[in-house]
Amino acid sequence: MTELTSFDKSLLNLLQGNLPVCSHPFARLAEELGSDEDTVLSRLRELKRNGYLRRIGTFFNSGRLGYKGTLVALRVDPERLQDVAEAVNGYPGATHNYEREGRYNLWFTLLTPCAEMEKRILAEVEALPGVEDILNLKANKKYKINVQFNLH
Repeated sequence: MTELTSFDKSLLNLLQGNLPVCSHPFARLAEELGSDEDTVLSRLRELKRNGYLRRIGTFFNSGRLGYKGTLVALRVDPERLQDVAEAVNGYPGATHNYEREGRYNLWFTLLTPCAEMEKRILAEVEALPGVEDILNLKANKKYKINVQFNLH
């Protein structure tokens, strides 16, 4: 893995909380860094290839957009875990799908615009081959953790 340059660190610091919502966000970042869009895109590709960067995207306040979220825990036959995970990934509102140790070994969050859709999706997921049990863990209170790393 290559070492981060000072440009990379500045780019990553800026990217964590200041991705512009516009038609050319990387050109705007380049301006702030005294660079050009091609350089920014090239460095981001390299950072992703080397494992420094996993995802670039925005976070929206789902509640203000009319969506409700829930955390779902599944107990899945280990032989079917990959298939179930891929099926869950096919639902547009499913996020943060990850394997965990323990009895409930596949967890994901689900955002839907209405209770009926949530109920339908969870019934479909529960019926997937290999799903042995499902827990719908509705939040009583919303916590938002914002972690930003200051790279020097």
